[in-house]
Amino acid sequence: MERTESLPASTRPAGTVPTDPASVLLPGHDVPLGRWTTVRRLLPQRQRRMVGAWCFVDHFGPDDVARRPGMEVPPHPHTGLQTVTWLLEGEILHRDSLGNVQPIRPGQLNVMTSGHGIAHSERSPEARPAVMHGVQLWVALPDPARAGAPDFAHHGELPTWRAGELTGRVLVGDLDGVVSPAVTHTPLVGVDLTAAGPAPATVPLRRDFEYGLLVMSGRAEVDGVSVDVGALLYLGTGRAALTLRADPGSRVLLLGGTPFEEPLVMWWNFVGRSHEEVVAAREDWMAGAARFGTVADDPAPPLPAPALPTTRLKVRDRHGGVHP
Repeated sequence: MERTESLPASTRPAGTVPTDPASVLLPGHDVPLGRWTTVRRLLPQRQRRMVGAWCFVDHFGPDDVARRPGMEVPPHPHTGLQTVTWLLEGEILHRDSLGNVQPIRPGQLNVMTSGHGIAHSERSPEARPAVMHGVQLWVALPDPARAGAPDFAHHGELPTWRAGELTGRVLVGDLDGVVSPAVTHTPLVGVDLTAAGPAPATVPLRRDFEYGLLVMSGRAEVDGVSVDVGALLYLGTGRAALTLRADPGSRVLLLGGTPFEEPLVMWWNFVGRSHEEVVAAREDWMAGAARFGTVADDPAPPLPAPALPTTRLKVRDRHGGVHP
């Protein structure tokens, strides 16, 4: 999915304010993605740029796409990251410059590793379900993986974790010994939690991980903090577990990982380590360089990169501090 530089259209309500000083409740900002889709952007934000290596979180839908085109993101590039796509409803067709043409449906996971460069497109197919709802996530790649070869994997089945009335589909990483088949390059976890009833459940955590929790549908309460749809609760590190209570049918995305210590520059669809690196990636994309290839079976022209700002791009650490 393309990262748009548009300013937020509005801010979603977040819920109650946490009393724990290590926790931050982040409202989502509505951002247009092309002509037909609006996403709620949870990361990056000024207060919190990353959760582990998770550096970009978009939540979209539920949208009625029965009489509208749905998702229409033409071929565009990526460097230095993995894209992780997870649907609650609907269908999206992924095409990339490695030759993959892969539909994704609810319960399935797409993980695309850009390495030094890849291009892809994401579109709602012509024959599609009436509703589209899901998340698009980016994971920052560490050295040396970010300079490696691109890759793509589709996972049709994922393992399940259970505790009381709470069920978790483990998208990436490991939750309490339940391990996803998805390949990661830093210690990471992502779990889609579904509540069957209102009873509270305990979710085991790792003390060396920092965590964030996004409510995708319904409502949840975490350690006494109410979180509504369109907000992300950052939980910090040092926790061995959390207590989660959610309305029946609620879907909650738990993200976590060891703090990512490499400073980053994020601009458009590139994650790099310097202004010069991003400028070179932009120039290569606009010149049609071989590093990005050609997206398979997509007749649409490649999306042009926006103009660079007149000042140098800032390299920031996970706290938002600027590095030379």
